[in-house]
Amino acid sequence: MSTPTASSLPDLTSALAAINNGETTALALINQYFDRIDAREADVGAWQFRLSREEYLAQYQQQRGFYEASLLKGLPVAIKDIIDTASMPTEMGSPIHKGRMPAEDATCVELLKRAGAIVLGKTVTTEFAYFKPGKTRNPADLNRTPGGSSSGSAAAVADGMVPMALGSQTAASVIRPAAYCGTLGYVGSRGEYSLRGGQPLAQSLDSLGLFARQVSDLQLMRAVLLRSPVSELTSIKPRRIVVCRGDQVGETDPAMAAAIERVCEILRQQDIEVVTLDDQHRIQQLVTHHSQIMAWEVCRNLARESRYTDLLSAPLQALMETGLTMPREEYLQSLEAADANRDWLWQTCAEADAILAPAAPGVAPLGHDKTGAPHMSRPWQAMGLPVITLPGQTDEAGLPLGIQLIGRARADDRLLAVARWLQPLL
Repeated sequence: MSTPTASSLPDLTSALAAINNGETTALALINQYFDRIDAREADVGAWQFRLSREEYLAQYQQQRGFYEASLLKGLPVAIKDIIDTASMPTEMGSPIHKGRMPAEDATCVELLKRAGAIVLGKTVTTEFAYFKPGKTRNPADLNRTPGGSSSGSAAAVADGMVPMALGSQTAASVIRPAAYCGTLGYVGSRGEYSLRGGQPLAQSLDSLGLFARQVSDLQLMRAVLLRSPVSELTSIKPRRIVVCRGDQVGETDPAMAAAIERVCEILRQQDIEVVTLDDQHRIQQLVTHHSQIMAWEVCRNLARESRYTDLLSAPLQALMETGLTMPREEYLQSLEAADANRDWLWQTCAEADAILAPAAPGVAPLGHDKTGAPHMSRPWQAMGLPVITLPGQTDEAGLPLGIQLIGRARADDRLLAVARWLQPLL
């Protein structure tokens, strides 16, 4: 029997529909995911810890009645290794926490399990969800970084190993790897989802993130995480999109700039008004404000870990030193600037359905010693806005170029509905 390709495996909502219609079974799909892992994991390296096929199937059979009656049918979910799982180690990409076994599941894990998902395993994260990369390679080109910090979760979904995964974002940790690997990544409005049981990095910036292959999958997972009824998954055609081009944020490759222009043309062809954001350098300034907030909070969240300097990477030590020497007034000014600019942004874009911007400076860089530049996400994360990466654009070599849509704070449902309308056009 041939190994299934990533494109031959159904997205989450399609898989659930096929199971409910009797076209396939959960067990058949589960075995296909394991076939894919068996064929690809040695090259991709998405997993830090995972169940064997035998262990997974035994767990399914022990509660088969529950899974057959559940929403998610016993299908697998991957969990970033900074999110606690009671039955699996959570090591946060650091030798400091080697073998750490949490006492209980994080709230987001608990909710997915209640809905009938089975945790297949823990995916590779960078060190404490910062910059030091793990072993994961980009499934779109194994010679390139998958991005970080949610490296393994993005790669596992993009390569068809699982239909859904959890990640987290403090700077660009979901949006950028989704863009590099060519899959969907969604970051909720700050405070939208419970972060109980997740390793905090910078509490004013941390957000839960989701990976999947269709926007409808993200809408379904969102309902589960909010403990909301699963209603009709909506799609909304936007009337007005504001575009923030890459050079308004920082360095951008020509291929990404061209991709943004292609998407703008697609929107115009659908009779959608596209206007350029007149930001007067505010967005670029938010890159610095985000960096300052992150430095101040990281060195205080990782106070215990800072004792183990020989086990910390040089970039993380440098970030913590920056935070320790920063005057508190600068930190407070950056927090105030983030809030003030969020208010200004949506006064300026009052009639817009969403903001369009690059999800990364370009395609995934070659090599595995770094995870790529995060500046394209820093402004939106500083403001606590919901963001989604949409795949579909590529450079001349066929490598993924992700674009992102940004929505108003706490307007996640509308953002996802607009993204669902746009995804097929890309």
